[in-house]
Amino acid sequence: MELSELWFVLIAVVFIGFFFLEGFDFGVGMATRFLAKGQSDRTIMVNTIGPFWDANEVWLLTGGGAIFAAFPNWYATMFSGYYLPLLAVLICLIGRGVSFEFRRKVDNQKWTNVWDWVIFFGSILPPFLLGVLFTSMLKGMPIQSDMNMTAGFTDYINVYSLWGGVTVTLLCLLHGLNFLTLKTEGTIRYRAASLARKVVVAVLGSLVIFVVLSWSMTDIFKVRLIPEVCLVVAIVLAYGLSWIFISKKREGLAFTMSGVGLAATISAIFVGLFPRVMISSINKAFDLTVYNASSGAYSLKIMTIVACSILPFVLGYTIWSYYIFRKRVTDKEHLTY
Repeated sequence: MELSELWFVLIAVVFIGFFFLEGFDFGVGMATRFLAKGQSDRTIMVNTIGPFWDANEVWLLTGGGAIFAAFPNWYATMFSGYYLPLLAVLICLIGRGVSFEFRRKVDNQKWTNVWDWVIFFGSILPPFLLGVLFTSMLKGMPIQSDMNMTAGFTDYINVYSLWGGVTVTLLCLLHGLNFLTLKTEGTIRYRAASLARKVVVAVLGSLVIFVVLSWSMTDIFKVRLIPEVCLVVAIVLAYGLSWIFISKKREGLAFTMSGVGLAATISAIFVGLFPRVMISSINKAFDLTVYNASSGAYSLKIMTIVACSILPFVLGYTIWSYYIFRKRVTDKEHLTY
C-alpha cells in the first residue's frame, strides 16, 4: 500500500470516529427539543455530553488538517468549492459550543431558552450539511481540468444530496437517543428508548431509499459492487439488531449497533470514492484521486511517523475520559451545563 492510499484510509477512519463520537452529541442536542419536558430535563440531557463534546469535535478538525497536509489539492478544491456549507457548519459548531457554556450563566428562563435553541440548531444543521456535502461528492461535482470546482445551486442541492443529509441526520438522532438510554435514569431514559424504537424504523426506510438513489444516481456500486453490497447488508443488520436490543432493554448493545451502522455508512461513502477523493461530473479524467491530489512522498512519510507517535496518546486519553465519566447523569447531581 502506498502512503497516499494509507492516508486516505486514515482520513476515512478519522471521519468515521468523528461521526461515531460526535454523532451521539448531535443526536442528544436534537433530542433536547423532542424529549425534554422542561429546562431541568434539557440540563440533564446536556450534562450527559458535557464532558465529551469538545473532544469529539477535535476529530473533525483533525480530519480537515489531515486532508490539508496529505492531500493539498483535495483540500483546496473541497474547501473552496464548499466554502459556504463549511462556513455554516463552523458557525453552528461555534454557537453550539458557546451555548453549552452560556446557558447556565444567567438565572433567567428566557436566556436559557435562547441558548437551548442554539444547541438544537447547532446540533441538527451540521450533520445535515455534512451529509449533503459527502453525498454530493459521491454524485460528482463540476471539477475542471485545473482542479477548480465551479458549482451551481443544483449541484449542491438536489434530491440525492438532500436525502443524504436527512439520512445522516436521522442516524445521528438515533445514536444520540441510544446514548441517552445509557446515560440517564427515570422518565428521560424511557422516553428516549420509546422514541428510538420509532426512529429506527425511519432510519431503515431512509437508508433503503438512499441505497436506491445511490444505485441510480452514482457509480459507487459499479466501481465497488461487492464491498458496497456487504456494507449495505452490515448497515441493515446493525440497525435491525439495534431495534431488537432497544426492545429488550440491552442499551449498551443498542448504542453499539447504532454506532456500527453509522460507521458502516460513512465507510460506504469512502469505499465508493476510492481511489478518487472528489469526482468530476464534467469528465472522469478530471477526477481528483489519492495519487494526483496527494503531497510528496517525503511529507507523507514524516506525517506517518508523527501520526503513529501521537495516535496512541490521543486514543488513550479518549478511552480514559469515557471511563471516568461512565456513570449515569441524574437530577440529583450538580447541573453544570
